[in-house]
Amino acid sequence: MRQISLDTETTGLFYYQGHRIIEIGCVEIIDRKITKNTFQAYINPERLIDNDAKKITGLTDLFLKDKPLFKNVVNIFLNFIKDADEIIIHNAPFDINFINNEFKIINHDIKNIKHNFKIFDTLELARKLHPGKKNNLDALCMRYNISLSERKIHGALLDAELLAKVYLAMTENEENYENKKSNIVNDLTLNENIEILKANKQELNSHITYIKNLQEQIRII
Repeated sequence: MRQISLDTETTGLFYYQGHRIIEIGCVEIIDRKITKNTFQAYINPERLIDNDAKKITGLTDLFLKDKPLFKNVVNIFLNFIKDADEIIIHNAPFDINFINNEFKIINHDIKNIKHNFKIFDTLELARKLHPGKKNNLDALCMRYNISLSERKIHGALLDAELLAKVYLAMTENEENYENKKSNIVNDLTLNENIEILKANKQELNSHITYIKNLQEQIRII
């Protein structure tokens, strides 16, 4: 199974206010193993970055000035994720809305990435597993003992790597359960010829008498 952990950084919080993507980061997971196959692109947003976003990402307008436009990296990005069985995103609506907005700006054939790829939102899972608690990426990393030593600022590729680790940690018990269930099914399959002993009439009558006597004792008490 091939999964992609994905994250974006943007010029601001709201795509409908004209904010744009400035970085995309993707990390590949094959059969629950994080590989070294990654995708990262810095993107010229054709607008200024909000001050808060600059502080969070460490990216500047000058740094992004000579970076490619989204239309120049979209095919490379889609080629990286094209055969993914699942795309893992934390707070998926945020990233999806920004990606869809970029598709719209360049009049791409893809109108909604959700219609082309299966999306798994780790925030939804985290809220089910840890209701009433903080479930942002930092909180989840601390909860699952995932080091944040390299996260001085937010970066799409680094956050995608952390998210991949968080996803595997959150779904570890589910994976173990599925493995155990599979083993039980296999064991039953291998032992199809086990003889099943049924109670005879005398044993059934003795059991019924025992239950009746037990009920009478309970009523007396």
